[in-house]
Parts: sequence; C-alpha cells; structure tokens
Amino acid sequence: MSNTLVIIPTYNEAANIADMIRAVMDLPEQMHLLIIEDNSPDGTAAVVTEQLSHYPDRLFMVQRSGKLGLGTAYITGFKWAIERNYQYIIEMDADFSHKPEDLPRLLNACVQGADVSIGSRYVKGGNVEDWPTNRILLSKWASRYVRFITWIPVQDTTAGFVCYTRPVLEKIDLDKIRFIGYAFQIEMKYAAWKCGFTLREVPITFKDRERGISKMSKGIFKEAVLGVLKMRWKSMFNSYARS
Repeated sequence: MSNTLVIIPTYNEAANIADMIRAVMDLPEQMHLLIIEDNSPDGTAAVVTEQLSHYPDRLFMVQRSGKLGLGTAYITGFKWAIERNYQYIIEMDADFSHKPEDLPRLLNACVQGADVSIGSRYVKGGNVEDWPTNRILLSKWASRYVRFITWIPVQDTTAGFVCYTRPVLEKIDLDKIRFIGYAFQIEMKYAAWKCGFTLREVPITFKDRERGISKMSKGIFKEAVLGVLKMRWKSMFNSYARS
C-alpha cells in the first residue's frame, strides 16, 4: 500500500491520459493515482477504464455527472484520499504541462519537512516553455497581485502542481474552500498558510500542452482577480481551520 496519492482531474483528456497514467505508474516510487473524470464527451473515461485493468491495485477513477469545476474535483479527491489514509496527496494536470518525473521532488520536499510543496515556475531554477510572452507576463502579474493582497510568501501562487501532507488537508475545512476554477489553487495555498503550515517551492519547468484544448478563459481570470479580494476580506473574520 503506497502512502502517496496523485490526483488528476480530467475533462476531454483522451489524447493525453493513457500516456500520463503509464508515466506515473512507471515511476520507481510506486505512487497511486486517482482520476477524477467529469463525464468527458471525448471518451476519456473509456481510456481510463482500459488502463484500470493494467494497474488494478494502483489506479482508481471517480466518475462525476459533468464538468463541475477544477476545485470541486480536487476536493472530491482530497476527501477520497483522507478516507483511505494516504499521507501525501499530490495535484497535477493531465496534459504533461507538469512533468511526471518531477513528482518525486515534490514528494521529497514534504518528506523532508515541508507541509506543502509547490512546483514553482517563478523561483530560481524554474521556467516556462512554449508560452507566449504576454501569457507569461499575465501569470507573473497575477502571482504578484496575490502576494500584494494576501502577503502569502509564495512566488507562484497560481501553481497547480502541489503536494499536501495529510495533516494539512485534515486541518483545513475543505467545505470552506469556495473557488471552483483556477483561483482554487490560490485559496488552498492561502488556507494552508493561514493555518500555520510551512510552504516550500520546488523549481520546475512548466511546458504548455501539446495535445488537447486549454481550459483557461476570461471568466477564470476574473474569478482569480476579484475573488482574491473577497477571500482576503473573509479571512479577516473567519478561519479556514476545521473547528
């Protein structure tokens, strides 16, 4: 029984998910993998189902009724992991923008003492490949904006490649996490920090997807910009910690 679970939400990732599953399963660390599948019309669930027969003790899938949002997918996965006593829980994307070979480095940062480790594009040694300059600048501006509003000591606040230790997910009241889009990543880091946990950034090279369609939209960006103000205000009066 592995003590580490990788969670990957999927929606229309049939072109990537089989290769991603094999890449994670081939790591020497013998991690387990949970796919949260949101009823993709492109047949992603069928691809995962075929892979389940190859890794019956290490690969799992939760199928949901539709596209319910990134945040709710991860919350579903977190609760699934806590119920099954995993000690390290890692978020990552299905499209290879997060490299499977970086998983052990995120895990090791937590094994060595961090409560949360973050695969970071914007610390020394981090990098972004195949993004246009305007998108890189927008991403960096968003992280600086979040730091300015929240004071959180993290360079890559919107990063989605994150390892949480079990005590973090047990301490945070997951039902108080309100964002469902990419701002979810900001809120989870902020909640962990406000609960007194140690966050450590691990440099990674982020590579834009080669197959499939990006889920980014103006609505997601608006949620992040306006939502951070609301999040900061609410945190002044309400704790993220489970009572």
